[in-house]
Amino acid sequence: MHATIWHSIWIIGAGRFGQLAASRICKEQTRCAVTLIDPDPVSITNLHASGVRHMKADGVAYLVERLDGTHKPDWIVPAAPVHVAYEWVRGKLSSDFSIDPLAMPSEAMKILPHPQPGGFGTLYVSNANWICPDDCPEPAAYCTFTGEAHPCTVYQKLQELSIGNYKSVVIRSRQLLPGVGGYTPNELYEALDSVQAAKTPLLLATACRCHGVINAFQLKPL
Repeated sequence: MHATIWHSIWIIGAGRFGQLAASRICKEQTRCAVTLIDPDPVSITNLHASGVRHMKADGVAYLVERLDGTHKPDWIVPAAPVHVAYEWVRGKLSSDFSIDPLAMPSEAMKILPHPQPGGFGTLYVSNANWICPDDCPEPAAYCTFTGEAHPCTVYQKLQELSIGNYKSVVIRSRQLLPGVGGYTPNELYEALDSVQAAKTPLLLATACRCHGVINAFQLKPL
């Protein structure tokens, strides 16, 4: 993936992983315009890398307001402590729909690897029950930590998920560099279209090969 030339990347969140992503992207592609978005001015001044533009703003609100056909980066790297895609969908649909979180179906806890509740209607899943290295290159066939085959490919597992009348919508996080994953604006908008078209409860997930976050909810027209 890193052989491709990127013109611009937005990183949502300037914590440890957001700053790691910014520094690695700038090192790999010096001409890429990197925008690091975080409401904490202290966090965004901690990174001193050429090519990084600092925006003091809530990352999700920035996406809701700025991401459109004119203003869009090549990639979005979610590095905030929230499910960025879900919160963005909520923001985009808030004027037309009530978005009501639902209890995570118990079947998901049985089917998905190492499930960890993250609050009402939110579930984190992972092939790992350990802390992964922050520079993992995400090989397709095996885990770099254990050397063993992956028990499953998480984004595929979620795409194939069939639980009651829930519709599963999955945004795949693709690895840009070791430890840096993201998705394109088009993939976000495709997920938004799928959510809007749904007539049933939804499971919206963002996932890579090894990890994922899912939100259960339903839409109600206002």
